[in-house]
Amino acid sequence: MNISVIGAGSFGVALSRLLKNNGHNLKIWAHSKEVLNQLKENNKINTLPNVILQSGIEYSSDFEFVLKDTELIVIAVASNYVREVVNKIKEYIKDNTIIVVVAKGIEFGTDYVMSEVIEDEIKNKSFKNVKVVALSGPTHAEEVGLDMPTAIVAASKDKEAALLVQNVFMNEYFRVYTNEDIKGVEFCGAFKNVFALACGISTGVGYGDNLKAAIITRGLKEMVRMGSVFNCNIETFYGLAGVGDLIVTATSEHSRNNRCGKYIGEGLSIDEAIKKVGMVVEGINVLPSVIRIMKKYNIDMPICNGINEIINNNKNPKEIINKLMLREKKSE
Repeated sequence: MNISVIGAGSFGVALSRLLKNNGHNLKIWAHSKEVLNQLKENNKINTLPNVILQSGIEYSSDFEFVLKDTELIVIAVASNYVREVVNKIKEYIKDNTIIVVVAKGIEFGTDYVMSEVIEDEIKNKSFKNVKVVALSGPTHAEEVGLDMPTAIVAASKDKEAALLVQNVFMNEYFRVYTNEDIKGVEFCGAFKNVFALACGISTGVGYGDNLKAAIITRGLKEMVRMGSVFNCNIETFYGLAGVGDLIVTATSEHSRNNRCGKYIGEGLSIDEAIKKVGMVVEGINVLPSVIRIMKKYNIDMPICNGINEIINNNKNPKEIINKLMLREKKSE
C-alpha cells in the first residue's frame, strides 16, 4: 500500500519504521528543514537516536509530492496543528483514502476530538468514501521504534476502515484491536495526559507510589464521568485506549507529560518545564478544553481542576494536593 506520513516527530517516525517493516511504500512529510536533513542524511531524527529507518523511504516538505498516489494518510502532527495541516492537504486527498490520526487532543473552542476536526475540515470537499480512523493506546515511540511488543486500538465509526487499518499496521510485535467507539478512544487519549501531569507533579514534590496509584485510579473515574456525558462506551475507558494509555503515560520515563509534571513539582515554572522537556506537552495544551467541558456539563473532576489551578493559576502543588486529600468524605 502507498502510505503518506504527515509529521516527522517521534511517533510518526516510529510508525514509519513499523509500516516499512510491513512492506508498505512510505513517504514522510516534515515541516522542519533541520528534521528533513536529519532524515535524508542519517535515516533518523535526533529525538529518537536509536531508531533507524529503512532505505527506500522518501522524505519531503512538499505536500503534493508526499500525497501523490497515496492510499492511506497518517496524520502525526501535534493536535494543535491538525486543522491547519488538513486544510493544506485536503486538495490532494483522493476518493477512497483512509486517514489515520494519531494526534491526541481536543480542539479548544469546538471541543472536537481530532477525527472530528478532520471531518469538519474536509466536509465541503466532494470526496467519496474517505474514512477517518483514530489509532490510540499505550504506545511510546521509543519502544515502537525498537520493535518492542505493543498493543493499540484502531477506532472508527466505519468498521471496515478500522479493519483495514488493523491489517495495515498489525504484525508480530504490534497488535491492533478495533473499536467502533472513536469518540471514547480519542477522549481517553486526550484526557490521560492531564493525569500524567498530575503523577509527575506528585513525584516532583517528593510523594511516592501510593499517591500515583490514587491519581491513576481516581483519574480514570473522572475520564469515565466525562465519557458518560458524551454517550461513549464505558468499556473503552477500561481498555487499552483508556486505562492502558493512562498507566503508561502516568508512570513511564518516556512520558513527556510525566516528566513535565515532575519538573513543575520540583519548582520550575511552566515555561521552564516545557523547555526542559523539549517537545510538545499535550496535557498542558488540552487542559483548557477539559476545564471548559467540565464546567459546561457540570462534571465532578477535582483532579483536573486541581491541575488547572497549578498550571494556569500558579497555585502551589503541595497546597493543591493537600486540598484534594481533605475534600469532603465520600463513598467510592
